Amino acid sequence: MAQHRYDWLVMNIYITRHGQTNLNAQKLMQGLTDAPLNETGIAQAQKARAMIQDVHFDAVYSSPLQRAVKTASIIGDVPEDKVIKDSRIIEVNFGKYELCKYYKQGPWMTAYWLVPEIFPAPPTVEPVSSMVERSASFLKEIEAMPYENVLVTCHGGIMRALCGCLSDRKNGIKWRPHPRNCEIRVYESINGKHRFITDYDPEH
Repeated sequence: MAQHRYDWLVMNIYITRHGQTNLNAQKLMQGLTDAPLNETGIAQAQKARAMIQDVHFDAVYSSPLQRAVKTASIIGDVPEDKVIKDSRIIEVNFGKYELCKYYKQGPWMTAYWLVPEIFPAPPTVEPVSSMVERSASFLKEIEAMPYENVLVTCHGGIMRALCGCLSDRKNGIKWRPHPRNCEIRVYESINGKHRFITDYDPEH
């Protein structure tokens, strides 16, 4: 059987979190609330783009939330209408904890978000198993494509699962350190095997 030309292709997957929003600045839990980037967030995305210089992306994927789409457009150097939106990489559903202050969530949610390997998700909050399932599904699909460089723009919660999958973690998550706004982590993928390459952080 003839081998597809991309069976051997090295794919570089750039995973990034969106830039800052006013809700981030106010230290509020921001899940499915569709807040735009603020001026700081736009500047972070522009700096992140400058850090990766002239990388050309064969495809630019994003969560459908506007903060991720705008970030994808800037870092990916493509118009917003060329960004491929995928709901599988949308942020975690925080349920009743949406828009709560980071440090006023109560012990159950605080414990879960600090150590999800030990504490289960509280009622109304999306569990880790769901995050891992949708991340794995998304990555399996893009890794079947003939891309050399691909950008995936998402959120701080789901990025932990995407990076867990790309780190081949048994539990499917890489929870720490937490992703910073517009931090880019680069992974190499060859036939479903992964390797971390480098990261770019506009805040450092």
